[in-house]
Amino acid sequence: MFKATPIPPDVDPIPYDPALDPQKIKAATERALDHYLAPAHIMATPYTPSSMFRVNPQTDTESLLANACESLASATVMLGDFAGMLEGPSRNTALGIAQVVMLGELAVNQALDNVVPKE
Repeated sequence: MFKATPIPPDVDPIPYDPALDPQKIKAATERALDHYLAPAHIMATPYTPSSMFRVNPQTDTESLLANACESLASATVMLGDFAGMLEGPSRNTALGIAQVVMLGELAVNQALDNVVPKE
């Protein structure tokens, strides 16, 4: 079946105004983008992490990895228990998060296996 479609008019969709200076338009565009995408207060202050919860810098890598592995294992169990109380899409979301945490646990476990203990 053939459907007749109208032919759009042959005109420029954006009318050209010779009074508009392309350099001024470009400068205005840059100012607008900088205002919304790179505010001065964000760019001027470098990121400094909070010192409220701090890991001792002298802690050895093996201990850090073992602690991270235990934390991830606990999170996996908690998410599994929580998912057991949910139904439908919420349960699937919780189980998906549990799987991602479990994959992180496996990666940390492998890193722990790769660490050579210092004796």
